Amino acid sequence: MEAFLPKKDGYVVAVIGATGAVGQTMLEILAERNFPIAELIPVASSRSAGSVVGFNGKDYIVQDLETFDPSGVDIALFSAGGDTSTTHAPRFAAAGCYVIDNSSAWRMDDDIALVVPEVNASALEMARTNRIIANPNCSTIQMVVALKPLHDVMPIKRIVVSTYQAVSGAGGKAIEELAKQTTALLNGETPEIDVFPARIAFNVIPQIDIFLESGYTKEEQKMIDETRKIMGSDIAVTATTVRVPVFYSHSEAVNVTFSGQMNADQARKLLAGADGICVVDDPASEDYPLASEAAGTDFVWVGRIRDDYSFPNSLHLWVVADNVRKGAALNAVQIAEILIY
Repeated sequence: MEAFLPKKDGYVVAVIGATGAVGQTMLEILAERNFPIAELIPVASSRSAGSVVGFNGKDYIVQDLETFDPSGVDIALFSAGGDTSTTHAPRFAAAGCYVIDNSSAWRMDDDIALVVPEVNASALEMARTNRIIANPNCSTIQMVVALKPLHDVMPIKRIVVSTYQAVSGAGGKAIEELAKQTTALLNGETPEIDVFPARIAFNVIPQIDIFLESGYTKEEQKMIDETRKIMGSDIAVTATTVRVPVFYSHSEAVNVTFSGQMNADQARKLLAGADGICVVDDPASEDYPLASEAAGTDFVWVGRIRDDYSFPNSLHLWVVADNVRKGAALNAVQIAEILIY
């Protein structure tokens, strides 16, 4: 693959939404992976402009997105919401910058690459003209990472996924709501409900985002559409997305039907040898991926791999990943690495 950016000792990198949870994690991962940075520019809304963020032992003043001039920026990592990306990503791209956007604003645009590096890095070729690259939904990312090694060997016909999604996927206020509601209930008080449509503490909510006319939620439709764009439009996909009282890491029960023979032993071997995947699957010792153990890690964890005896050529998988890291920040940084190497 021809290089996207000229080879340099360091690059000018802007992080838009640098004061948010994902933006902060982007900064951490850039430092952890020794991304070659000549100049780091944290950017955020006027609300956060002037505040200070840390990176590699130094403090940086956050710039105001509305007045920031992107000229000279090589790569911009956006994690500031769909409206912000719709307004400002084209402005950065027009200045010659590659934009990697974590919002849903550009994901289903036919002219925009929707990329998970372990799955469809070749789609980045689309970005040479428009310079905007979309990060998929967090729940989509971990699922397609787990399925791609199997799909390469035996094409997938149908995916049925039920998700168990952490509150951090809804932002910092959602994390606070779970903590406050838990405290209130344990103290015999009535919890306040603000972020979610129902109480999340000690509860399970089968709704993420708004309902569509189809009866699916917007989150479910995202998983369906994004999976088909990334892995192939001939794959049938259906989803039920559920919010659970967990702070970090999404879990998914995935049922997959293949076009031909694929058994659990074969799948286990394929997944064990795949990049970015850690298989934890030992029923004898009751060992399987847990959200609590996946939090803070960069792997997609897969376990409970077993044949589905109810339908031919089908498997069950349990897939877990940190939704803020691999589901957002890490995926964006991995895309940035492809742009410079």
